Amino acid sequence: MQKPIISHFTSRPTLTSLSASESFDLELRSPSKINLFLRVTARRDDGFHDLASLFQAIALSDRISFSKLDADAVDDVFECNMEGVPTDKSNLVLRAFDVFRERSGVQQFFRCRLDKTVPAQAGLGGGSGNAATALYGANVLCGQPATHEELLEWSKTLGSDATFFMSEGTAYCTGRGEILTPVPPLPATRLFVVKPDVGLSTPSVFQNLDLSTRSTQDPLALLELHTSQKPGVDKYVNDLEPPAFALVQPLRVLKERLMALGFDSVAMSGSGTSLFCMGTPPAAGWQDGLSKDLPWRVTVYETEFLNRPSGEWYK
Repeated sequence: MQKPIISHFTSRPTLTSLSASESFDLELRSPSKINLFLRVTARRDDGFHDLASLFQAIALSDRISFSKLDADAVDDVFECNMEGVPTDKSNLVLRAFDVFRERSGVQQFFRCRLDKTVPAQAGLGGGSGNAATALYGANVLCGQPATHEELLEWSKTLGSDATFFMSEGTAYCTGRGEILTPVPPLPATRLFVVKPDVGLSTPSVFQNLDLSTRSTQDPLALLELHTSQKPGVDKYVNDLEPPAFALVQPLRVLKERLMALGFDSVAMSGSGTSLFCMGTPPAAGWQDGLSKDLPWRVTVYETEFLNRPSGEWYK
C-alpha cells in the first residue's frame, strides 16, 4: 500500500521518455526503509560513525524492470522516469551491475528501467534499495551464480543501507550499518511518511552532530521495546534529529505540528528529511495545512511495514 496524499513536489515522475512499449524479462519491487530507532554510538578514527539502528522495510517503493542484452553488448542501457536522477555510472543501479560482473565473473550487460516513487534526500534509503534490487535482479537473470551470502557481502561495496535490503525486511544494524542481525518480522503496521520539499545530505547532518547531545538509551533496550511490543513513547529515538533540525529549523515545527494532531509517535528517518508518524491517524483531512507558514510544501505517503519470505524478493 502506498498512496501519495498531497502532491506538492515541483519535480514529479514522468514516463514520457521511457520505452514504455518495450517488454522486460523481470520486474522487481525496490522498497524503501525507515529507522525505528537510530543511535550513534561512537565517532570512529576514520571519521565515520558507529551506529546501532533497527531498520524496517516499508511498502513505499520504486520499480525496476530488467532484461539481458545480447552477447555483443559492451555497456548497460539505463532509463529512469524521474527528472534529475543521474543515468550515468554515478547511479547505484549501474554500479550494482558493475559489482555483479566483477564479483561473479559473468560478463552480462543489462537493459534496465527505474520507475521512481521514493523521494531522494529523505532518509528512506531509496537509492540503496535500488542498488540491492539491481544486484539481486542481475543474479536472477543470469541463473543465480551467486549465493545469498555472496550477494550480502557484495552489497557492502554499494553502501551500508544496501546491505540491509538483502535482509528479510527487519534487521538490527550496527557498525556503519552494514553489520546485520536478523530480527523476526514485527506485527503489520500502518504508518504515514511525511516528506517536506527540502533535502539534507547525510555528510552535512553528521558533520553537525554534537555527540554530547545524544540519547543515553541503550540500543539493546530499545530493540527489546520494539521486538516485545512493549509500550514506550521514547522507543522511536534518532540521534540525527538535533543536527538535522538545526540545519533546517522548520523541520522541528513540522514534527511538533504532527505530534499535536494526535499521533502516538513522530520521528525522523535516517538523516532526514522524512518524518514517519505512528498510531491511529487523526480525523479526515488532517494533512491539510501541514505546510502553512513553512518555507516548503510537503507530501504525505500512507504505507506499511514490508517483509519478504526467505529465498524470495519483496512482493
